[in-house]
Amino acid sequence: RPNIDQELLESLPNLKVIGNFGVGVDHLDLKMISNFGVKVTNTPHAVADPTADIGIALMLASARRLVEGCQIAVSPDTKYFAVDWLGVEVTRATLGIIGMGSIGYKVAQRARAFDMRILYHNRNRRRKEEEEAVGAHYCEKMEDLLQQSDFVMLVVNLTPETHRLIGKKELGLMKPTATLINISRGAVIDQDALVEALQNKVIRAAALDVTYPEPLPRDHPLLKLNNIIITPHIGTATVRASRMMAEEAIANMLAVLNGQPIPSEV
Repeated sequence: RPNIDQELLESLPNLKVIGNFGVGVDHLDLKMISNFGVKVTNTPHAVADPTADIGIALMLASARRLVEGCQIAVSPDTKYFAVDWLGVEVTRATLGIIGMGSIGYKVAQRARAFDMRILYHNRNRRRKEEEEAVGAHYCEKMEDLLQQSDFVMLVVNLTPETHRLIGKKELGLMKPTATLINISRGAVIDQDALVEALQNKVIRAAALDVTYPEPLPRDHPLLKLNNIIITPHIGTATVRASRMMAEEAIANMLAVLNGQPIPSEV
């Protein structure tokens, strides 16, 4: 993507809108852009379903050790399958969702099908009927959610408040049998603290669709651990989502240029 800096904005005096393809705008200096009188739009509607899907996929894959299992099944060295090679169950486990926006809520809808106990922590509590629809319980303190959850899923925007939201202290509050799943942004987790927690079995496992940076340097310690799954930021990487994001981005930009109400202004 082009780097939206002061120099670029000064070189485009007629610029009206920056249409972001995707929901996260942590790479944009919104204050500087608005000083130039330029609108910023994003595509939240297109991304919610596929991102919730990848969260559930990572949870299941980590719980049942799918990647390890695949490697065993296809390895030329495999002579037999071990009977004591065990994963953990998602059904009736406790899922803690940190960030209950549209994606977090869709995660809860899906998790309900597994009879999961759902806890959530959010800046604002959801309406009672929304909570009841998915059987979610609000935790005012994130600490309470961390202590009770078997799976903790991060679904927040990256802001100064959420930067390194999960560090050594938070990982220490989690159960030693718990799994951390991140489908938001890599910098929401202190990665050095995560490496330490996974090496020392402070938590059972992690499953990340996002890291910092992306991709990680090839010698990064996270890449050497066997109790982690990392995917290449594919939360919205579906044929349908790509098309919907393009349509949503174009609709936003046309609305700005035509002076009409903007569907998704940041």
